[in-house]
Amino acid sequence: MAGRFDKTDRPEGAMAAGDVITTDNGAAASTSGDRPERADQSMGELFKELSSETSTLIRQEMDLLKAEMTQKGKEAGKGAGMLGAGAVVGLLALGAMTAFLIALLDTFMATWLAALIVTVVYAAIAGVLALRGKDKVQEAAPPVPEQTVETLKEDAEWAKTQMPSARK
Repeated sequence: MAGRFDKTDRPEGAMAAGDVITTDNGAAASTSGDRPERADQSMGELFKELSSETSTLIRQEMDLLKAEMTQKGKEAGKGAGMLGAGAVVGLLALGAMTAFLIALLDTFMATWLAALIVTVVYAAIAGVLALRGKDKVQEAAPPVPEQTVETLKEDAEWAKTQMPSARK
């Protein structure tokens, strides 16, 4: 861990059991003062301790991941809400623009004809957008990471050439 610790008369960087480490993000951790010296432990005890500490580390990392993703999810939710509100206001603006266009064309022709022209223009725009969207979706299909699958196949082939005994 990068950080600072409380020193006494030890050389720079030396730590003793019970020292408090302060990480760059302000979290504090203590070196274990209640563990026996590692030189006095058997290999089995060391592996058991390693397994326990690895499990603890993974659990703590998962807890950190959950907390971070929860925070990001909340922020994304706020953003999605604002996007939805913006879409609703945009639809209201489109309705007002439609009324304006119909009123403008009404000065030159019958109201029903003006409304029909605006509707046909909107339908044409919607059709073009729908066709272009369909093409984009088909380009993206199938949703398989093709490059990753290819590199994994290459890695597997390379691994087979590196381990000739594995083919027997």
